[in-house]
Amino acid sequence: MAKNPLVATALSLRGNPRACVFTEPMWGLSMNLCLPYASVYMLALGLNDARIGLVATVGLLSQTVFGLLGGVITDKLGRRATTAWFDLVAWCVPCLIWAGASLVGRGWALPLFLAAAAINGAWQVTQNSWDCLMVEDAEREQLTGIYSLVIAAGNFSALFAPIAALMVARFSLVPAVRILYLNAFVVMAAKVFILYAASHETAVGVARRRVTAGQSVWTLLKGYRGVLRVIAASHGTKFALLVMYLVASVQTINTTFFQVIASRKLGVPDVWLPLFPMAQSLLAIGFFFTVIPRVTRSLDLKRPLLAGFGAYLAGQLVLALIPAPGGRAAVGAAAVATPLVYALLGLVLVAGGFGAGILAMLAESVVALHVDKNERSRVMAVQRTVVALAVAPLGLTSGLLSGLNRSAPFFLAALLLAAGLAATGLIYKPGAPAADERLG
Repeated sequence: MAKNPLVATALSLRGNPRACVFTEPMWGLSMNLCLPYASVYMLALGLNDARIGLVATVGLLSQTVFGLLGGVITDKLGRRATTAWFDLVAWCVPCLIWAGASLVGRGWALPLFLAAAAINGAWQVTQNSWDCLMVEDAEREQLTGIYSLVIAAGNFSALFAPIAALMVARFSLVPAVRILYLNAFVVMAAKVFILYAASHETAVGVARRRVTAGQSVWTLLKGYRGVLRVIAASHGTKFALLVMYLVASVQTINTTFFQVIASRKLGVPDVWLPLFPMAQSLLAIGFFFTVIPRVTRSLDLKRPLLAGFGAYLAGQLVLALIPAPGGRAAVGAAAVATPLVYALLGLVLVAGGFGAGILAMLAESVVALHVDKNERSRVMAVQRTVVALAVAPLGLTSGLLSGLNRSAPFFLAALLLAAGLAATGLIYKPGAPAADERLG
């Protein structure tokens, strides 16, 4: 029997790729237990839809700043040290603030969530450094497999979601989420130390530290003008930037407002909310080990992109069009979810499991395939900065739309995915990146 290509990739990993991939499931015992409740937790502490959107926008603006600095910091400190320090800042510190927000008066909730969002934006730095740490010593042919394993590992982590559901059932929403955030602080700290111990600085990282030694941050930031010229001159890199923007936009909308529409419009009990991302993750895992390896065997990613955008678009339209139980208005208290609601949500999960899963992997793969490895940290830092800045208005916009109609943010997501489908069909040109995409 032929070995599954994803299993084969996992068994062949060594060094940094193995350390990064194999520690990724710890995300499931930390942040993935909290995320399904993040928005309803804010609602429970007195925030409304618009303020939740404002928190999301502040987080995205913070990501813009840290994203711009990410390449410089990664080159100056090295991939390994940057990943460790900024994981601690970006995740452990906000976890303590999120937990503490439930212990103070409601008047303090919004400022604390805004502060946590601003600090959490530092994950853009570690996203850059962690990505470089993982792939710079890897073979080019392994890239799609490595990113597939990372996404699959994140999805495997959703298997722990029933823990959160049981805690909410036992302690009620606010005390349970407070405990989950404290748990996330401990587990994320452990993940940081394990990854640091199991990894080493990459060859490119050593070279970049040598090159940037003695140069000021301002001098290095001025070097981004050359990076912008490279991005502007590269068709593949510009398309990668578009894919990153569309995927990040739809993920922002869904991460922030899926719990809101499910709980407040469709009548899903709060205790069941973690089971939806768990189910979607299980479906994604199945796709990653069956369908996705079959459609991503070559470096021609056009058909996989079309399939991903199409499936995800269908799921978002279904979600937006699900009627509220009993014909209740989209804003206000919802009746209890009916079997039809759960059946339609099942269709949404199937479409999202495939669409969101493959697009998340392909967005990273397209970037990696079109960026010269010696300039990866700077090019990806600029790309992530541009994406975060472009996505930032969607937080507040989606919050205002949700306040008017809880389906409206998902119609917006569908429109963005339709744009991705059209762009892939009309302008994407498969093929290896040009040799002149290297910076001088």
